[in-house]
Amino acid sequence: MKQLTVELGERSYSIYIGQGLLNRAELVASHVSGRQVMIVTNETVAPLYLERTKALFSNFDVSVTVLPDGEQYKNLDTLNIVFDQLLEQRHSRKTTLVALGGGVIGDMTGFAAACYQRGVAFIQIPTTLLSQVDSSVGGKTGVNHPLGKNMIGAFHQPNVVIIDTDTLNTLPKREVAAGIAEVIKYGLIRDARFFEWLELNIENLMALDPAAVAYAIEISCQCKALVVSEDEREGGVRAILNLGHTFGHAIETHMGYGEWLHGEAVAAGMVMAADLSCRQGWLNTDDVSRVIKLLQRSALPVAAPEEIGVERFKSLMSVDKKVIDGTLRLVLMSKIGEAFVTEAFESSNFEATLSSKPQLQRL
Repeated sequence: MKQLTVELGERSYSIYIGQGLLNRAELVASHVSGRQVMIVTNETVAPLYLERTKALFSNFDVSVTVLPDGEQYKNLDTLNIVFDQLLEQRHSRKTTLVALGGGVIGDMTGFAAACYQRGVAFIQIPTTLLSQVDSSVGGKTGVNHPLGKNMIGAFHQPNVVIIDTDTLNTLPKREVAAGIAEVIKYGLIRDARFFEWLELNIENLMALDPAAVAYAIEISCQCKALVVSEDEREGGVRAILNLGHTFGHAIETHMGYGEWLHGEAVAAGMVMAADLSCRQGWLNTDDVSRVIKLLQRSALPVAAPEEIGVERFKSLMSVDKKVIDGTLRLVLMSKIGEAFVTEAFESSNFEATLSSKPQLQRL
């Protein structure tokens, strides 16, 4: 088992990574605030891991809320189901919410915890690769709106994150690939050596080789924890974690939440970010080619749907948390392992990236 720490002063918390952690009650007991615990999960995960998770909290008063599964349910209407259950079962401000599932469950449970009685404790138990390497760490919580993804939410840090890598054994291959997109992101934004490791080991990671999975999750969480410790509320460096996300969120919103998995949209978005970086003269074509090839080997899309036109893309991207005073900022790259946030890109290059892919076709 590996233990990492997100350093946030008095609100610091541990991330535990390993096999069989759903059998380790001692990892969670000290992080429960009072007697009450509510486990929030979904219809897919509940039959697989709910009973084992309930056993972790056998010394507490446990209730369960099971939500429908899918990005299309990550909204305020579904969130109200959690609030209804909390109120009907008279949970106090000493209650602890437990998020058992992927990124949707983690984001919604965290947001419910941030709002209920103005803030209660919560624990993350992520069961997908994407949530284990990204969304369970850092305290970003929220729901989608028809006009924009993750535009309604709050920063609310968990008490602890329990990553049992055995839960990946029941994950569909498409979900594994979607999680790998976020793993690749860490190599692109801050760790060129990790990107090189991924180029050598991507097939092992896709096959869920235990050693490869453990290493990829550890390095990803280390990177996320360091960035969050430097900039908890995304006032600066934390924005680099959104490489490809502004493009990707536009794809998700246009296609309808759940049609493209988040990681799939981010993969296409990272290629678009690489393409724009190249057009600006900041990233060389060899690096763009490496990005595309690694994503292709990971069974991920490398282009946005052709049906999204330039104006539609621009309209959707204007509803983004990185837009400040009407100016769109993007995460772009100078080389593999170095990303930065900028608004200083040429509009002609931006529109060329949105409208065509001639540079990508040549690679």
